[in-house]
Amino acid sequence: MPTSGPFHDPSAEKLALPALEVLQSEKLQALLAAIAGTNKFYKNKFKAAGFKISETAKHSVRDLPITTKAEFARDQEKSPPFGSNLTFPFNDYCRFHHTSGSTGNTIRWLDTSESWEWMLRSWSFVLNAAGVKPKDRICFAFSFGPFLGFWTAFEAATRFGALCMPAGGLSTSARLRFMLDNGITVVCCTPTYALRMAETAAAENINIALSPVRLLIVAGEPGGSIPQTRARIEDAWGARCVDHYGMTETGPAAFACEKVRGRLHIIESEFIAECLKPGGSEAVAAGESGELVLTNLGRIASPAIRYRTGDLVRMARHAPCACGRSFVALEEGILGRVDDMLLVRGVNVYPSAVEEVLRRFPAVAEYRIDISRVRAMTEIKLTIEPAAGERDTNTLAGKIASELEKSLGLRVPVELAPAGSLPRFEMKSQRWVRVKEV
Repeated sequence: MPTSGPFHDPSAEKLALPALEVLQSEKLQALLAAIAGTNKFYKNKFKAAGFKISETAKHSVRDLPITTKAEFARDQEKSPPFGSNLTFPFNDYCRFHHTSGSTGNTIRWLDTSESWEWMLRSWSFVLNAAGVKPKDRICFAFSFGPFLGFWTAFEAATRFGALCMPAGGLSTSARLRFMLDNGITVVCCTPTYALRMAETAAAENINIALSPVRLLIVAGEPGGSIPQTRARIEDAWGARCVDHYGMTETGPAAFACEKVRGRLHIIESEFIAECLKPGGSEAVAAGESGELVLTNLGRIASPAIRYRTGDLVRMARHAPCACGRSFVALEEGILGRVDDMLLVRGVNVYPSAVEEVLRRFPAVAEYRIDISRVRAMTEIKLTIEPAAGERDTNTLAGKIASELEKSLGLRVPVELAPAGSLPRFEMKSQRWVRVKEV
């Protein structure tokens, strides 16, 4: 029989900070003891850093060297195909996934049944905070490929007792019909695809706001924590939209706060989170944005220790949060990617900031940013596709250019594209395109 409700310990969410730190320390020591001598990746990494696991002393996470994606990539090139970040014998592993490759080399990842179970428990925090109930019918509107995606969410939700319906291999129109025919109440997808389904529904005269869907859990992009994008999804669906954060290398790491919109909580009973200066090892001052560095404490078979995520966040500790949790908060969710920031004529430009402006305009159906180098200077150009039936296209480009200049302090050329000409995305969007140097 499936478990009815959460199969994690919800009391961990409200631990006072001293008790939470004791729990994290105990799990960290257990992790280090488990990988000592058997995980070749970290054995070699610790040795090179001059760090030795002690059987008696308690280690702080700050004692450990930082891990990067490039290191995992080099390790898998050196020891193909799966690398050496394997704590147990190869035959113990039963799950395979790889990263999407959207930010560089594809990284392969293996899990044992025990590590997989830990990830399912982590996802239970997400489902519980989102308000998912055993009576819900959940549609997973994505193709179940080799990237981690919503695989863990699907299995966790079945343990939760919900009726889980995969919708891979279907067109967008077919997925919409699938949801309506089966009385779907919860949808899991990317923010981009939530908007794509809404666009298709409007084109086919389907009023999805009148459907039984009451909740969308989105992930894979920052859109779920961008107010304008979230509002656009909620207006189209007539349903609540909540964000989730995780990655293949770390597992499910954060969930949406129930009380403060846009805020994410790190699952600190299962992770140690740090906010460091991008590219460095020094913690940022309170209230400043920095790079999120994560240590997962229960994925012992293939851990990520002090893993540099590349995601910009602003961490804050509330005592407690309005939702009653003591877990550290990521204010406004994921602010952007460290490597996505562009310096355009002296102005720092993040994709999330551009999206926040564009989602203020319901007349914009889709968009693309072309990035070019002109005489050694970075320049960007925006192409927008007006929504179907939009009549006032002549002034739309000018209004958007004006709003971008107000928000970014930067003049951005804006062009119009014919209806239906820009690509649509089911998974992570690829709207920022590098073109040839001029």
